[in-house]
Amino acid sequence: MVDPSENVRLTRRALLKIGALSGGGLVLGIALPTRAAPLPDPADAMPARTLPDPSDPPVEFAPNAWIRLHGDGRIQLVLARSEMGQGVMTTLPMLLAEELEVGLDQIEVEPAPVDSDYINRLLGAQATGESTSLRDAWTGLREAGAVARRLLVNAAAATWGVPETECQARRGRVHHADGARSLAYAELAALAARLPVPEPIPLKTPDAWTLIGTRPRRLDTPDKVNGRARYGLDVRLPGMLYATIARCPVLGSRVRHWRGEAARAIPGVVEILMVRHGVAVVAETSWAALRARELLEVDCRPSVNGVADTERIRARFRAALTGRAALAHRQGDVSAALDAAHRQIEVVYEVPFQAHACLEPMNCSADVGPDRCVVYVPTQDQQGVRETARRLTGLPAERIAVHTTLLGGGFGRRREQDFVIDAVELSKLLGRPVQVIWTRADDLRHDFYRPMTLHRLRGGLDEQGQLTAWFHRIVGPSLLARVRPSDMPDGIDPTLTAGAADLAYAIAHRRVEYRRADTPVPVGFWRGGGHTQNAFVTECFLDELARLAGRDPLALRRTLLADRPRHRHVLELAAERAGWSAPPNAGRARGIALTEAFGSFIAAVAEVSTSAGQVRVHRVVCAVDCGQVVHPEIVRAQIEGGVVFGLTATLKGVITLSEGRVEQGNFADYPLLRFDEMPAIEVHLVRSDAAPGGVSGLGTPPIAPAVANALFALTGQPVRKLPIAPSAF
Repeated sequence: MVDPSENVRLTRRALLKIGALSGGGLVLGIALPTRAAPLPDPADAMPARTLPDPSDPPVEFAPNAWIRLHGDGRIQLVLARSEMGQGVMTTLPMLLAEELEVGLDQIEVEPAPVDSDYINRLLGAQATGESTSLRDAWTGLREAGAVARRLLVNAAAATWGVPETECQARRGRVHHADGARSLAYAELAALAARLPVPEPIPLKTPDAWTLIGTRPRRLDTPDKVNGRARYGLDVRLPGMLYATIARCPVLGSRVRHWRGEAARAIPGVVEILMVRHGVAVVAETSWAALRARELLEVDCRPSVNGVADTERIRARFRAALTGRAALAHRQGDVSAALDAAHRQIEVVYEVPFQAHACLEPMNCSADVGPDRCVVYVPTQDQQGVRETARRLTGLPAERIAVHTTLLGGGFGRRREQDFVIDAVELSKLLGRPVQVIWTRADDLRHDFYRPMTLHRLRGGLDEQGQLTAWFHRIVGPSLLARVRPSDMPDGIDPTLTAGAADLAYAIAHRRVEYRRADTPVPVGFWRGGGHTQNAFVTECFLDELARLAGRDPLALRRTLLADRPRHRHVLELAAERAGWSAPPNAGRARGIALTEAFGSFIAAVAEVSTSAGQVRVHRVVCAVDCGQVVHPEIVRAQIEGGVVFGLTATLKGVITLSEGRVEQGNFADYPLLRFDEMPAIEVHLVRSDAAPGGVSGLGTPPIAPAVANALFALTGQPVRKLPIAPSAF
């Protein structure tokens, strides 16, 4: 045994711990390091050892379990991530199954409880966002599976009294080399739980992978097809009431007084009462609640936000394009380089507020009692939900349970807590389970929107047409000032400067500034983040500079990426597969754009035409380098979904305000891309040995500049504002 007086070296694998389930089984997760006896030399034959008696007391163990191997044969992965269509219920189990040597069909997935042990080290919370799920799990889950496999092999070797080298794990069983003996993992789990943690455990090399890189059926697909899948709106609890809230239409205003006599007369209405976000109608059915809300008479206090409208916000932002600003990036002397430039150009770009428009509107169900609170919610931030419930109920965290349902779209919207507050507050007041439902109008008019931003850019070229100077000022409201102000050093909001401050192109003199200009409009995380705004601006400006220099846009980018091989490769691959060197069909043009985001790289080529003032996108070709690809079809699906999401924002979606009110209220005035408008999308994946990057938000940023640059090539008119106005062409 290790001498307790000796220091124990802390390693990554030393954080892996094992323990026993009370029913006889193995549980494995990450915990603090422990002292453990070293394993015997595998070359030494070990004496035969019988499996533990079921009556033996369970091994004391309290890890943050990721894996549970039950004595009845079930293998569970406790998943501390939300499934909102991005495929984590399949890709993360694939990592475990690969090293554990089981089939993907042998793994059950269940949502993790909210617990500090499951906190994501990168985001600082148990949350899903910023394309981190696979990146966070890539090493840890594989190591956990490898440790579990080694423990089970060791347990089999100990049972048979043979060297470990004579034992091999395969599809949930350990087989002896004689071909006659084998034991199921379920038979070995209890003994494995009592063995010391082995270290080190080499992970399988890519040439030995049997799952990673393949295309198994998604584990969540069958339930979504046959109707067993449960989203937030599918939650049903005994005695549950339904509620909907009448909110003041002017952003930031509050209810002054209200009348509800007509609403109370609707059959099934149980209660009407004031809550934090407005006047709540509570009924026995959702239809009764919605019908009664229509009959409420609500008078709201005047708000200073009532003077806020899109034109006034735009005017404020334009004024902020000059004057002082925070410095996000500086290289060389931009002012001197611009003064010395042979030719230069200065332009302003505009990106509007955008809604999330999740197909499943916001909702939450809560059951608050005197000594416990249970929340059922489609959320991207489980830890935030628990903290919200703790503040509202006064209960200790251990008395609050959060059950995560499937999410009908997230895109960052479901990291917010407003819909959670509604449900917990009402359930506490009424002493009964309550499900709060939002309508589409609620969703669009009370969102946390992608920020509106304005951008001023100046670029300079020398006599040879080489790009020598680049100036970029970003003006817009801060997102992090509300949610993570500590992440704003020197007044810079990295969510607004992402993709601009860290621009990949080699430009000798470059300066990027950020001018914070907050508005009454609430802003939040949005699919692709600041990359979606800044990719549009920087990639379109590059095409304008290429036109000024008389150069091909692809050739200019290749020159500026001489020392960036991964960027160049996706750029050249997308251009090649799109047929960049050959002219398009008559009446069409192509545009190209490049984005680096979430540790991944993507280039997109869009082929477009115009007819009767309408823009038509015929084809989109994407080349993606996201490192090691775990499930190619899920990656392709995410890129395709990101392209569609981005096309809606490029051609259609815009949130505008008049007298403090959001003007859009349904898909009639906030339209989504239709099936008959869908382009053909090709996604080409680059083979890479690099660790996986993120893909959930990767497909959205390059599509707007690719389409805009194609229109610029077709018409000669640069696109400097989104969404693209059909009348401009």
